[in-house]
Amino acid sequence: MAENQTDIGTLVSQMLAIQGDAAQRWFNQMLPETARKLPDPGDMAEWLDVARRLQNMWLEFQEQRAAAGLPPNPFADPGKWMQIASKFYRQSPLADPQQQEKLWADGLTLWENVLGQYGLGSETEGEGNRAEPKLPREDRRFSDPKWRSQPFFAVVHQTYLMIAEQVEAMVESIDGLSDERREQLRFTTRVLVEALSPANFPVTNPMVLERTLETKGENLVKGMEHLLADLKRGQLTHTEASAFKLGENIAATPGEVVYQTPLFQLIQYKPTTTEVLRTPLVIFPPWINRYYILDLAPKKSFIRWAVEQGLTVFIVSWKSADSTMGDLTQDDYIRAQIEAIDFVRKRLKVPSVHALGYCVAGTTLAATLAVLARRGQDDKVASATFFTAQVDFEHAGDLKLFVDDLQIKFVEQLSEDGYLDGRYLAAAFNLLRGRELIWNYVVNNYLLGEDYPAFDLLFWNGDTTNLPARWHQEYLRDLYRDNKLVIPDALSADGTPIDLTRIHTPAYVQAGREDHISPAESVFRMTRHLRGPIRFLLAGSGHIAGVINPPSAKKYQHWTNEKPCGTLEQFIAGATEHPGSWWPDWIQWIRAHGEETVAAKGKRNPGGKSDNVIEPAPGRYVMTR
Repeated sequence: MAENQTDIGTLVSQMLAIQGDAAQRWFNQMLPETARKLPDPGDMAEWLDVARRLQNMWLEFQEQRAAAGLPPNPFADPGKWMQIASKFYRQSPLADPQQQEKLWADGLTLWENVLGQYGLGSETEGEGNRAEPKLPREDRRFSDPKWRSQPFFAVVHQTYLMIAEQVEAMVESIDGLSDERREQLRFTTRVLVEALSPANFPVTNPMVLERTLETKGENLVKGMEHLLADLKRGQLTHTEASAFKLGENIAATPGEVVYQTPLFQLIQYKPTTTEVLRTPLVIFPPWINRYYILDLAPKKSFIRWAVEQGLTVFIVSWKSADSTMGDLTQDDYIRAQIEAIDFVRKRLKVPSVHALGYCVAGTTLAATLAVLARRGQDDKVASATFFTAQVDFEHAGDLKLFVDDLQIKFVEQLSEDGYLDGRYLAAAFNLLRGRELIWNYVVNNYLLGEDYPAFDLLFWNGDTTNLPARWHQEYLRDLYRDNKLVIPDALSADGTPIDLTRIHTPAYVQAGREDHISPAESVFRMTRHLRGPIRFLLAGSGHIAGVINPPSAKKYQHWTNEKPCGTLEQFIAGATEHPGSWWPDWIQWIRAHGEETVAAKGKRNPGGKSDNVIEPAPGRYVMTR
């Protein structure tokens, strides 16, 4: 260690010397109040019983894993984890003696500042008349007053925030990194820093300590039950799954499966109006999720709302991939979209449809339109709507962190059976928002032992879908990494070259202002490549909430700009803000591209006497796991 470097022993001595002869009183005051409330000796039998139950639950879990031929302990080989942590430390700025010196010095200053506000060492200051401390750093993870009411927890979380702030700043100070490598290091650092938050550990979280004393450890027993259940299913639980049943209180809009292939089922919904627009709507949801993101609880359902507006609505329900689908490529999904469009045109005897693509299915819809245009068949689609869909992946957001050669190779190794287990993809998406989608639930589910909430969106989020291995890898390479879709004729589908500039179909392009999956800037770039009339709309919130925002909710806002704009910045600068949902704007645009109506009877009302349907919605494919 460098001679001028403050070691931890010196630091502790300095800390203890702050109050001079009052060191012992300082130590007693620093102890968290919960630590001074030792369990009543009469309750010791209950505490011992909790400890025994926790041990038995863990041992039983280990035995079950061993019997299944799995390592008994999923967290085994701590040496491996230490090697990873050690490697990260050695490669990080934290290993620099000068950075260590600065960290210790800043830490000492922080402690003096924070502890001084609690009057530690003073015989007259007490908790009863102490003013609310003004701590230097704020973070919503530590917004509960318990983090500030006791000096121990104040010092713990303030020290953590200081270290996190400096570690993240160190990443920016490293010279010689490419933009891609720096972004990856930012992500890795953020994941590690979020994992090490004192809120995630029972002994440094005042709410967990208090709950443990109140329940005599029963919260830890319940939390262990949650943890073991999640380890068995290989996925973090966000909501009470038993509260929802497909076809009853979620994905419940009445309809029939009218067509089926090995790749998808096509659902048609029953009309609720006596007349409907002649041109039907065909929706292509992302195949990386279940289709019913657009048909959640009835009050949130975009599909139910669209039906109520007088649209004849069809939606594709993609089959979750299995080992028989390993060779599927982009060609298969483009052919599937064309097949669905042609089936609907033939079924309803109409020349064209309105097509809608959400996220990755919107990307594929753009490719489909390019194929149809090249073949002289673009009149099959009267209009195209894109929800948070990207075609230009130069600035495609956080998911680009997972598309270098090493990580694509890793995805290949995870897909040896011909498909990628959807739980891996779910874990990747959760990591992108670790605070909200991982650690918040670790604390609530495992440490506090709280009951799961009943939330339809979280139920959908946990209902993972497997992906065809070959197509998924091509998607990452050709689109996210190499950005070939916007290069005319660089890609082809079903023997037809893809050139987005051939698309003249009227398009409605929606983006979310806070979208981290498909950033608004990336979505806006679609307007540079399509050649038909385009209406771009920016919605408040993100990738899901920005789309699933019914008018009745009266939430968020959206922005429109009637003038041509070359950049998103220009759009925002001249945009008009409107309160609430953007859905009414969209349906007005749809009607402007075909106002003719027909009676809602015959094949417009699926399941009649002369209509050979397959099964009621939501269909069997959405049930396949």
